[in-house]
Amino acid sequence: MAFVLRVASIAIFSILSVTMVVAQPAKPSASAQGFHSRARLISGGRQGDAWLAGIEIALDPGFKTYWRNPGDSGLPPRFDWSGSENVADVEIRYPAPYRHEDAAGVAYVYGKKVVLPVLVKAKDRAKPVRLVMSAEYGVCKDICIPARADMSVDLTADGPDRSAIEAALTKVPRPQALGAQSELSVLAIEPAPQDKPALSVTVRTPDGAKPTLFAEGPENWYFSTSPPDDANRFTVTVEEKPKDASGPAPLRLTLVAGDKAIETEVSLDGNGQPR
Repeated sequence: MAFVLRVASIAIFSILSVTMVVAQPAKPSASAQGFHSRARLISGGRQGDAWLAGIEIALDPGFKTYWRNPGDSGLPPRFDWSGSENVADVEIRYPAPYRHEDAAGVAYVYGKKVVLPVLVKAKDRAKPVRLVMSAEYGVCKDICIPARADMSVDLTADGPDRSAIEAALTKVPRPQALGAQSELSVLAIEPAPQDKPALSVTVRTPDGAKPTLFAEGPENWYFSTSPPDDANRFTVTVEEKPKDASGPAPLRLTLVAGDKAIETEVSLDGNGQPR
């Protein structure tokens, strides 16, 4: 069912995206007004040998936009930086999302306002850097509409929005090994008896915190994740995978509890079981 919803949503979004692109030619500026949303490309000054920037998306009350993995429905945001000047590399970091359930299934989303931190490497550190971005992102409430933003910003040493970007960086899950001795940790992964390939994931969380788990695999692998049981165990089910999958396949588990978030990467074999 989840896979059917995902395919249907992608088809609807694709049709709407074409319509929106034709209707709204690109006019890059530092901000853009979209469907029940406003986007800004912001600057945070230098960060070591890189420049710090951010993509800010503010949503009208009740609306949401999607994480890099949208869940059962919706589409992940897409970014094109090809128009930038003196840019060698762009790395987007994603703060932890929250889990949203409705008639369309389970979605991984942001609400109200989100800032996606961006680390930018210059080709020539002695020359100015101009960041030019075309973005497409879904905006949903009762219906879902794709929004498009064409924006640009000159990265300068003063970095007027540094505090907002640094605050967003604290919400980005930190990498952590399986079984790490931490108050928030993915402790163990074992095969789970189900009709489909599935995993039982045991976690540890701070006292009183209710955890949420997000599972992401390589292209054409789709996972669903249950709420936790009383023993802080999740069931992660392999809903779809390539028929000729041979493994090893990386599985990234993002664990969120309160204002803390980690991500742990493990490896699966071609049958979707831990290696």
